Amino acid sequence: MQADKTRTVYVVDDDPAMLHSLAWLIGSLGVPVESFASAEEFLRAVKPDRPGCLVTDVRMPGMSGLELQDTLSRAGSLLAVVVITGHADVPMAVRALRAGAVDFIEKPFNDQVLLDRVHEALEKSRRAWEEQARKAHVRSLLARLTPRERQVADLVVAGKPNKVIAAEISLSPKTVEVHRHNVMEKLGVGSVADLTRLLLESE
Repeated sequence: MQADKTRTVYVVDDDPAMLHSLAWLIGSLGVPVESFASAEEFLRAVKPDRPGCLVTDVRMPGMSGLELQDTLSRAGSLLAVVVITGHADVPMAVRALRAGAVDFIEKPFNDQVLLDRVHEALEKSRRAWEEQARKAHVRSLLARLTPRERQVADLVVAGKPNKVIAAEISLSPKTVEVHRHNVMEKLGVGSVADLTRLLLESE
């Protein structure tokens, strides 16, 4: 995992003065900050799967901040979003929060409140990034299993003893034992409990 990128903050605002102010303020956290004057410029430069925090204004020429949030959501983005606006209304706030925004902050805002939300957003994105990495690792482990080994693994996790598994899939108990041993070895687990946790992490 590229830990540095999980702490990058992307600021999108069409007001040059506000963009500069936000970048300076957020930079005081000691994190990398990248600034963009429009949602379109941001989308051209930043891949949707990039982790970190997005701080975006709502009302901008072209694509709005909420539309940007929707676009990232549809792409499965791991960016945690903080929405800021000088023209807040309840439906707008509800839409942003329901779409997963960490917060919806009205201008003028308290600097510390914004910094706290950015820190919260970075932590949220980091956790999501680590979870995705864990699942990818588990899937790569499971890919080592043959179809028969995976079948045996699922039946073991279902709590079935070797004799029952053997009867269900028309194998000898000895062959089931061999498959079971291979499963444990390939996945690097030492108990049924560990195997169960690993399979659950892949879901």
